Formats: sequence, C-alpha cells, structure tokens
Amino acid sequence: MRVIAWLVEGTWPACVDAVRTHAPHASEVVLMHVTGPDVPGVAHGAYAGLLGRGHPERDPGSRLEALGATSAAELLDAAAVRLGRPCAREERTGRVEREVVAAADGADLLVLARDGDRSRLGPHSLGPAVRFAVDHAPCPVLLVWPEPAPPLGTIPPPPPHHHH
Repeated sequence: MRVIAWLVEGTWPACVDAVRTHAPHASEVVLMHVTGPDVPGVAHGAYAGLLGRGHPERDPGSRLEALGATSAAELLDAAAVRLGRPCAREERTGRVEREVVAAADGADLLVLARDGDRSRLGPHSLGPAVRFAVDHAPCPVLLVWPEPAPPLGTIPPPPPHHHH
C-alpha cells in the first residue's frame, strides 16, 4: 500500500498520527510538503520593480526560497521522527493543489488535514487547496481534523419539512 501524507505547517501532526493509526505498518509512506511559488515570486517581482535588476545578490526572493526549503526540510524531518517508521520525504514546489493531486497518482491513499475555517462547520471548513485535492484526487482520501473532531451536537437541526 502506498500512502501519501500531505503535510502543512500547523496541521501536519494530525496527518502523521492518522498514517500511524490507519496505514498498515508495511505501507510505503511518503511524507510530502508543497511550497507554493507565490512568496518568493512576489519578493523577486517587488525587488525588480523597486530597485531594478542591477544587484541579483540582494534579491530577497532568493533568500525566501532558501528559507522555505529549510523550513520544509525541518517539517519533514520532524514528521519522520513522529511517524517512527521508514518513510520517504518529498518536497515539491508549484501550484499546491495541483502538486498534491499529481503526487497522489498511483497512491492507494492520500492523507490530508482540514485547512479552512473550522470554527464554522460546513463548506468553509475546507480551504480551496484541500477542496481541490478532495475533489480531484485519483485515489481514496483520508481527511483528518487537526484537532479533536467536534461533537455530534454541533450538527444543525434539519430544515423544516414543507408540504406542497
């Protein structure tokens, strides 16, 4: 069984714990982090627009790319320690939701965490990237709560029945 765990800052421990609980021990586990192209790209563009292209060594976008790679590696290292069994680590860069779906091609399970507004249950408890991955993943998806799941009492009552 090949299991991909999409790890994001803040919610990754819940995904790792779900893999430990639900994936058979003999599974091939891939811990994956995706860095969007946005932040370094914005910094590159702002630097070029404000100061021109004369001193590429001063471009903050390059430093942000390096910092992003360091934090992704540290997150994957921490996740591997928490998992406590052999795994592969994969860092990707690009449009996050599309990279996640592409990585899930050929997998038997994709594990990811809710990323939206969890204070109001319903459609907005999933952010756009997670919604896209859930809708387009080419394999089964295990969607986990990053914190304890809400009690059943949070389910709103059904709408009143209208007779026609």
